[in-house]
Amino acid sequence: MGRLAAASLVGTAIEFFDFFVYGTAAALVLGPLFFPTFSPLAGTLAAFGTFAVGFVSRPLGSVLFGHVGDRYGRRPVLFASLLLTGCATVAVGCVPTYGTIGITAPVLLLVLRFLQGLGLGGEWGGAVLLTAEHAPENRRALWSSFPQIGPSIGFLLANGVMLALSAGLSDAEFRSWGWRVPFWAAGVLAGVGLLLRSSLAETPQFEKLSAAGRTAGAPLAEVARDHWRLVLLTAGALAVGYATFYTVSTWALSYGTERLGVSSTVMLTCVMAAVAIKGAATPFLAILGDRWGRRPLCLAGCAASALWMFPMVALLHTARPFLMFLGFLGALLAFITMFAVVAAYLPELYEPRVRCTGAAVGYNLAGVLGGALTPIVATTLSDGGSGPPWGVAAYLTVVALVSLGCFALLPETLPERARTEEPEEAAPV
Repeated sequence: MGRLAAASLVGTAIEFFDFFVYGTAAALVLGPLFFPTFSPLAGTLAAFGTFAVGFVSRPLGSVLFGHVGDRYGRRPVLFASLLLTGCATVAVGCVPTYGTIGITAPVLLLVLRFLQGLGLGGEWGGAVLLTAEHAPENRRALWSSFPQIGPSIGFLLANGVMLALSAGLSDAEFRSWGWRVPFWAAGVLAGVGLLLRSSLAETPQFEKLSAAGRTAGAPLAEVARDHWRLVLLTAGALAVGYATFYTVSTWALSYGTERLGVSSTVMLTCVMAAVAIKGAATPFLAILGDRWGRRPLCLAGCAASALWMFPMVALLHTARPFLMFLGFLGALLAFITMFAVVAAYLPELYEPRVRCTGAAVGYNLAGVLGGALTPIVATTLSDGGSGPPWGVAAYLTVVALVSLGCFALLPETLPERARTEEPEEAAPV
């Protein structure tokens, strides 16, 4: 389990590095470089628009790779998704700016961002099922939480590189070529990830389905026919997690640098410190999910999110680093209280023959609802006025309450026997 968890964590970290480095670049440099004829606000919105395209394509990726995972196995998904995301990310770093090739530049950004999202849409389902379908029943949330640590590591790597480059280079150098370096580094990281995953075995659950001839011929059709309500509920339930995370990691970064006059170095440091603590807390919260159940932690995280949005915006508006950090930390701890257990929760909600498609589509559709729109909506709501952007806090609170209602309609999946301290045995999901 340790080797499997490490392989899933490293691969997920690499893919989310690719995805997050684009978000950071969108907040810092892509607007003036690729949309120079727009006003500053319109340029930022346009850059966040290309950022949103990656979320729109993620459900399509979950459908494509979910079909592969449910029909041919979880293992092929892990290779194909990582290869696609890595190649698209390297290509982003090679796209000339608007000043060189005109309108072709932002069009290429859109296409490559779409491919990034397509690959990432397949990654999550494959990595999560790799651990969930191998894990013992009474430790499934713990082992499945390792792919959920990957986004934190990917974010820290992406922003750490951006922070080092922005601090070590002049503004002109950073805007000329420095921002491209993390995208080029994605090629090396993808190669490492593919090497680590080369020796992984197929999951026992899929091997049993395959041997019995019970694999789904058309997984998406089965999900749409038999599990559509579950897909919509899981998407609505997880939307607040995406909204919270991308408010902190993308919109707040742009708002702090452009509206509050805080340096990008300070903003990145505040966000990265909060993300590091969030990542460290993930396995401990997952252990609680194995002990108390998945649903109680999700409900608690949603309620905490709804209560914290106004304080977070108020702390951000102070422009004082420590207070901003506290605001971000509270929001991310509420977020990870839910997301530490969803890697076990979602697979348990779906039957094995359509699990890769159902769980991944629900998870990535939530990204469209919560992640794709949030930076754009928040930027629009925060435009104008000198006081704190309360409209952003109100929007996030509403999203949290909707997610809370969706979680309330979902069942608990942790069997009673798994709550007792017994010797670990592998058990069917």
